[in-house]
Formats: sequence, structure tokens, C-alpha cells
Amino acid sequence: MIKSILIANRSEISIRIAATAKKMGIKTYMFLTHQEPNAYNLGFADEVIDVSEDTFTNIYMNVEKIVQHAVNHNIDAIHPGYGFLSENPFLPKECEAKGVIFIGPSHDHIEKMGNKGVARKIAVECGVPVLEGSKGIISSLGEGEKIAAEIGYPVIIKAVAGGGGKGMRVAANKEDMPKQFKAAINEAQTIFGNGTVFIEKYIMKPRHVEVQVLGDQKGNVIHLYERECSIQRKHQKLMEEAPSPALTQELREKIGADALKLCKATGYYSAGTVEFLLDEQNNHYFMEMNTRIQVEHPVTEAITGVDIVEQQIRIANGEALQLKQEDIKIDGCAFEFRINAEDVQADFAPSSGIIEELDVPKRKNLRFDTGYVAGKIVPACYDSLVAKAIVTGKTRKEAIKNASVILREIRTGGIKTTIPFFKKVLETGSFVSGEYYTNFIQQDIEQLYHQEEDEQVAAACLALKAYFDEIDEIGADAAREEVRPWVMKSIIKG
Repeated sequence: MIKSILIANRSEISIRIAATAKKMGIKTYMFLTHQEPNAYNLGFADEVIDVSEDTFTNIYMNVEKIVQHAVNHNIDAIHPGYGFLSENPFLPKECEAKGVIFIGPSHDHIEKMGNKGVARKIAVECGVPVLEGSKGIISSLGEGEKIAAEIGYPVIIKAVAGGGGKGMRVAANKEDMPKQFKAAINEAQTIFGNGTVFIEKYIMKPRHVEVQVLGDQKGNVIHLYERECSIQRKHQKLMEEAPSPALTQELREKIGADALKLCKATGYYSAGTVEFLLDEQNNHYFMEMNTRIQVEHPVTEAITGVDIVEQQIRIANGEALQLKQEDIKIDGCAFEFRINAEDVQADFAPSSGIIEELDVPKRKNLRFDTGYVAGKIVPACYDSLVAKAIVTGKTRKEAIKNASVILREIRTGGIKTTIPFFKKVLETGSFVSGEYYTNFIQQDIEQLYHQEEDEQVAAACLALKAYFDEIDEIGADAAREEVRPWVMKSIIKG
């Protein structure tokens, strides 16, 4: 039985895993690194392993060192969280070799389902619908062009490895194909160390819907229904909701059944997510599988009441699932807002630095997962996620109303965040109606951020001051005196 866990991750997900471990009476360990010597999450560990003297290594990306630290401290298991090595098959392989339990699927599952090309082939064999595309990997531009001509443009070139929207490029036509083909391969090689790609037909207005699955090591598998993930930028998710407003009950059951087909065909166990694309006619197509817990797992926990991390630990213990499919019910609606340290007004530019203020309201319909408090530094060397605000409601309409209030009550300072973007989303008609697609940002929002009236006035005043300063520099006194009274009068009226 697992009595201790090394959480091979940082920030909010390490705190979230530690919370469940504590509830289960399991001791937790975390790493103290030179990149984050005063990391907030360390206060939630029962014991800290100091690796700060190693200034050359990113410990979270070093399989051998992570497992060796677990062995040296007699730790029973390793939980990888998400990102970093969570979908690297070498970590569970090394765990198995050193007698450490890996809280996740087997290395074979990660190798098969983490490879988009192999997973696509399995889906076809299971009778799960997939988009038209190559039957395997594409070895040359000429081969890619031939397949694209057969299925018709536009097409999407995808890396077989990794995720997070990386290594993906859309070719609109034959002339665009060479550039996008090369770009997809280069990015995949740089990020994943694997430049292998395949090709699929590209849906112009898709919705991104994913199904949360749980399987044990005894062949039992269930799903926890779906999440809608169509609010994206450059294939990167920004917010999610559960359940999806796009699905009828009939389609919900059909997609859930297809997700379970893949799990049963491979003997998959642990938590996982089967991702689908929906076209405008609500036909669904298998896209890929994530063999780990996901950033957005809290929205599923919010509507089902299931602690997914607890289930991961119990499955790794060898326990049979105590939950049956008929036990899983959808209760209400939940949204997750990824509060990133990014400047929306500067096209989502990174905004690392010291958090001077982080004030969050206490509300029964808010779960706030964060790895930071005021005074902590958001480092540039890691991802920009500061917190996740999970807001619930009995209905989707109520959840939107709750979210609008809560996002206005959250106070941040010292860094820019994505909160103004979410405020804008919540007041956009296509989102409110539930009729939105992955091109939401390009098609439905003219301005990427919400501005309060006082912010607009302040911005106008700053712009005018800059204008007057510029006039002063060139000595245009007459022009200044002519314009100033009219401008001031307009501001007072406004």
C-alpha cells in the first residue's frame, strides 16, 4: 500500500495532490529547487528534498534523479502531475526497474496512446470515428502533398508526440503546404525531440470536447462525462466548462461509449482523457488521448463529486474501482478560468515578476487552486499559470452569473493576468448562448479584454497626456490651446 508519495511537480498541482494525499493519510515529499527557493507549494509537503545546489538541472525533467531520490528516501510512489514527465514512458519504466510505484498508466499505455499516430490506428480498429488522413507517419513533403490532394485542403499537420497544441500547423492550400510542413516538423523536433508527423483533414469550425476516463488494473473502466475546451488561443486551452453545452444526451452517451472502447481495447488504467473534435453537424472524431491528469480536471470533479487524484492513487495501489458507470451523475455546471501571468492587451505577452496582491473572495461556489500568494515571484522559466478559478452553478446561466461576480472580486497586482479576457468572454453573445467554436478569439471578439468605465477614462487621459506632451516637444502652443478646452469638455461630459 502507498504510504508516501514524491510529487514530481510544482505550484498548484503539487498542492492539489498533497491535499488528497493528506486526506488519505499519505506522507508527501516535494523538491526545493534553485529556480524557486521560496516556492509556496513547499509549505504543503510533509518533507522537502533539497536539490537547490544543482543549478544546472531541471529536476522535474530528469527521470533518473527523480526516481533515485525516491529510492534514497524510501518513498513508495511517484506522482508526476501534469506537464514535465507526466507522459514520458521512461519515468514509469524507471520506476518499475527501481521498485517504485508510478501513479499513472503503464509505460506501454503512454507509448501507445501518447503517440497520436498509434492512437489513431487503435481508434480505427475499435470503430471509433476519425478524420480522413494519412494511415501512418509522413516521411516526406511529397507524400504529404499527395495525401493532402486526396483528402482536400485545408489539412492539419500534427506531431505524433507531445501535446499542448505544439507541433501543429494548418496548410490552407498546396502553396502553403511546404512552409507549414517544415514548421510542424521543426517545432516537434525542438520541443519533443521527435519530428515525426501525420496529416488529417482540417475542420474549419470545430468544437473541442474531451471525456474524462478512469480505469483500474482489473479491467473495469468508466467515464466521468465530458468537458468543453473550445476557448483556445493557438491550440492552447484558456478556459473549460463541464458539461459541454454542445452535446445532447444521446451524443453524450455516444462519445462516452467511444472513449471507453479505446480504454477497453488497450487495457488502459489510471486517469486519462480521450479528446474529440465536433464539426458543425455535431459529428465527432477522435483526436488524441492524454495519459495523465489534466489542468482542467477540477471542473469534472465539481460536477461529479469524484476526487480524480484519489482514484489515481487507489488504482496505483491495485484497488478495484468502487464506482460504477451508473453511479456517475452530472450535478450543475462548472467553469475553469486559467489565470495566467500574461498581458492580454499585449497579445498575451508573458508577465512574470513579483505578485504584489492576490486577494480572492471566499465563496461557496468558488474553488481557487493556486501555487502562489502575494509576495511570491512568478518565474519566467516555468509556465505562466498562476491559479485556476473553478466556479460552479446549478445551471449554466447561474454559473456564468456567479463567474462574472467572482472575477470582478479577485484582485491581483504586480503582474498582468488573463482575468480581463475572461470578463470579456462572459459578456460575449456566442459564449453566453453556448454556440462557440475553437475560432472564438478570431471570429467572436473584437477586443480581447474587458475594460471597466473608469479604466477607459484613465486610458483616455493617459493617451491625451501623451498627446499633449508630444505637442509640447514640438512647440505647437497654438494647436495645444485650441484642442485642450474641447478635449476637457468632452471628458467632463463623458
